[in-house]
Amino acid sequence: MGVNVNQSSTPPLVCVTPVGQFPTGFGSGNLPAFGSFATFSTTWNGVSYSGTSANGPIDATPISAYKTRANISVDGDDEPLSSERKARRGRPPGSGAGSSNGKVKRPKPTNLVAGKELAFLPSSSDPREIVEAVHMTFEALRRRHLQMDETQDASRRADLKAGAIMMASNIRANSGKRVGTVPGVEIGDIFYFRMELCIIGLHAPSMGGIDYMTSKFGKDEDSIAICIVSSGGYDNDEDDTDVLVYSGQGGNSKNTEERHDQKLERGNLALERSLHRKNEIRVVRGFKDPFCITGKVYVYDGLYKIDESWMEKTKSGINCFKYKLLREPGQRDGAAVWKMTQKWIANPATRGNVLLADLSSKAEMLPVCLVNDVDHEKGPGHFAYTNQVKYLRPLGSMKKLQGCGCQSVCLPGDSSCACGQHNGGDLPYSSSGLLACRKPIIYECGDSCNCSTNCRNRVTQKGSRLHFEVFKTTNRGWALRCWEPIRAGAFICEYAGEVIDELKVNLNDSEDDYIFQTLCPGEKTLKWNCGSELIGEVSTYVSADEFQPLPIKISAKHMGNVSRFMNHSCSPNVFWQPVQYDHGDDRHPHIMFFALNHIAPMTELTYDYGIAGSESSGSGSRRSKNCMCGSRNCRGLF
Repeated sequence: MGVNVNQSSTPPLVCVTPVGQFPTGFGSGNLPAFGSFATFSTTWNGVSYSGTSANGPIDATPISAYKTRANISVDGDDEPLSSERKARRGRPPGSGAGSSNGKVKRPKPTNLVAGKELAFLPSSSDPREIVEAVHMTFEALRRRHLQMDETQDASRRADLKAGAIMMASNIRANSGKRVGTVPGVEIGDIFYFRMELCIIGLHAPSMGGIDYMTSKFGKDEDSIAICIVSSGGYDNDEDDTDVLVYSGQGGNSKNTEERHDQKLERGNLALERSLHRKNEIRVVRGFKDPFCITGKVYVYDGLYKIDESWMEKTKSGINCFKYKLLREPGQRDGAAVWKMTQKWIANPATRGNVLLADLSSKAEMLPVCLVNDVDHEKGPGHFAYTNQVKYLRPLGSMKKLQGCGCQSVCLPGDSSCACGQHNGGDLPYSSSGLLACRKPIIYECGDSCNCSTNCRNRVTQKGSRLHFEVFKTTNRGWALRCWEPIRAGAFICEYAGEVIDELKVNLNDSEDDYIFQTLCPGEKTLKWNCGSELIGEVSTYVSADEFQPLPIKISAKHMGNVSRFMNHSCSPNVFWQPVQYDHGDDRHPHIMFFALNHIAPMTELTYDYGIAGSESSGSGSRRSKNCMCGSRNCRGLF
């Protein structure tokens, strides 16, 4: 079925029932009534979408109420039923209603609201792309809520509000509980909010550490654990990345200092039953966020099984259940990568196979490590390292950028702030320096502004604060990655180099492989803002046909920084954003790179070089090249 869009002239009352274990007091009364609300209802590619009447409240189903899927029942020998056996019990091909000769005609979805395409209606049936689309929509909605809350000087949980709206609208991936892996979720994926785990179907409770369900074992039913989040709240021993000693739930009162012995019930009982049933349990490990004192980063570490359990007395004097879990062999590293990179950050000398300790020769605030783990090549070709852009004419001769007259710092919602007005009325960054949404150009405060250097609207001009590593790949030359986790919307680096005169350089015949052009990126980048449509805002989605390139072209062949090592990918994790702060020539802005999604440590940083053939919309096109990104939706050329 397609998307059914109804517009109402009467502002609806949006009442969202708390989803899962929300903190006390969070519910329908805490969400504002939004304006014209686009409603929709569809099921497509494994993701269900259903909206509400434009004049009625949203009814959100608690995550804990989801029914068990058939594919997680197990037979008498405690092994999951195979898909082959289940298929034999189902209908024969062609017996379904509406089928013809065994083929079922699927209606083509209409991914439009008010004429704009929505990111949460993925055009692919690939589970990974579905999870990424749902997660990207959540992040866009959360960032927009945070931006509005900061304007009102309100301290609210934007993640809970975004999650409640998405769950109430039934926009999520993998809604059914299951044992084992979750389609589209990969080991090593990182998250910053528990609600992110909920909307992608990895861990249902928004607060509880143990997710469990009732499953069939032959003729019997049993409550078993399917996922746990180890966040360090109970002094868990996490020194060995293949062994996890997990403490049971309960015993600590949330509102008082009262403590009592843990009971063998609910999640604790499910863990005990999983010890005997020997079923696989997903494990998510929580670590301290290196960029936020109070924050955490959750790393999906794969499948474990409980090896033994016991009860012991804790430091606070209560009896606590302990469960020893062993990681299943043959899985890729997850938490082990995190712990390894944290050791490198503390002592870079512990990183092996280093060719050069600092490729930047102290031009960057943190050293850029050059490593080769694949062959004997000693390094990339010679170039002069710089983190600056060399323009064709001096900055002093270029148009001046109008500054603001704010005292001390620019404040969100200040209508008298000239820089805020340049950016459409909202400051582009959150208080933690994360980009709220992509724009044609972002205007930061500069030398012409009265505000101090501590202003939140001065982010990219301060440079990067990441531990980069330039490394050798097996088939794509040198590449770039980072030792720290990078959060979606975080600034990464600038594309440094020389601005070139296209009248003097034939880009089609050029042998320069380090030329940056503002060619139209793929859909994943274009949809980064999509999500605020769910709260009635006008879509800012710009299609490939509407995209307008800028004339600036930068070469990093002879001089540049780490950005020259970022390879192309048709499914990138980084995007470029024009930024101005030291001059007013909008045709030649700075090109800054930001994280498109959460990026785990040691993940290659890539951006979309542009769609092959899109050069026709601008002058000075380059030759198309064969793509070797290896992504699921590779276009073949870039």
